[in-house]
Amino acid sequence: MNVDRAVMAFAGVMILVSVLLTWLVSPYWMLFTAFIGLNMLQAAFTGFCPAALIFRLFGVKAGCAFQ
Repeated sequence: MNVDRAVMAFAGVMILVSVLLTWLVSPYWMLFTAFIGLNMLQAAFTGFCPAALIFRLFGVKAGCAFQ
């Protein structure tokens, strides 16, 4: 698995967790979902992704999107 796929998998898991927390706990968890979406949007335009940096520190090999 490369960094690109790891970031997408991590974002998907976080979105599903936030939707579950919204359904079970409080609608305010939708703010977390919005934060994830905004972070994905800015990463698409700037190429800067904090999750990609963390995955690289853990030794995940680089992909073509976050070099």
